[in-house]
Amino acid sequence: MATTSIPAAATPKTAIRLVDVARGFSLPDGARFEAVRGVSLEIVEGEIFGIVGKSGAGKSTLLRLINLLERPERGSVIVDGEELTALDKRGLRQARRRIGMIFQGFNLLQNATVFENVAFPLRLHDALNAPRLKARVAECLELVGLADKAASYPAQLSGGQKQRVAIARALASHPAVLLCDEPTSALDPETTRALLETLRTINAQLGVTIVIVSHELQVLGSLCKRVAVIEHGVVAEQFALADRSVPRKTALGRELAYYGTEAFAAAAWGDAHA
Repeated sequence: MATTSIPAAATPKTAIRLVDVARGFSLPDGARFEAVRGVSLEIVEGEIFGIVGKSGAGKSTLLRLINLLERPERGSVIVDGEELTALDKRGLRQARRRIGMIFQGFNLLQNATVFENVAFPLRLHDALNAPRLKARVAECLELVGLADKAASYPAQLSGGQKQRVAIARALASHPAVLLCDEPTSALDPETTRALLETLRTINAQLGVTIVIVSHELQVLGSLCKRVAVIEHGVVAEQFALADRSVPRKTALGRELAYYGTEAFAAAAWGDAHA
């Protein structure tokens, strides 16, 4: 009697791999601050991964090491299969097209329209001809719900709309990875919920790997699949929010236990997201 074999589940592809990365800074008094101390981390393709830590823990520096806005003093950074730390300047510029970034302060060009802000990275890399560029900008603005704001200027937008423009700009070059540095810290709770829903939609529809740094536990709990807790420049622990089998080692980890529950999801998003 013939037997039917069940194919093994495919091993998830690694989108981001950090190997023993470290970064320190010299202080004005001559002392040295070790912001990141030998961190190794793997983030799976297509997941939403959170990084949390107290002020000064090194979480934002760690995020900026992923696209080499901060260059590690040792270790290697591999993103989308390419070792960024081994590239020359030209190669790194090319590789960064696949890494979008959203900043806490929006970083929009104040004297440029929404359309021009989103088009900026495409013009910078001379990536598309005029008709394709126009179509791509329109596509990105439609995705974040700002198709009617293309001719507006940043001063005419709310904080939430400015952050949506920043998201559209980050998506313009079809990135494989989207890095988010405290993207909701300047937003009110209602706008925060709407923005997180936008990120969730982008992840689901485009398969973009999202890494988000935040001190807001409810943000990470409602959005992320896995989280790393950073303390004193090292990964104190990392875990899947839904996994209750391993005791949490840190105070932040224990607090996050509630934010990863169905009860919190229902309270924060309603039954549709529980």
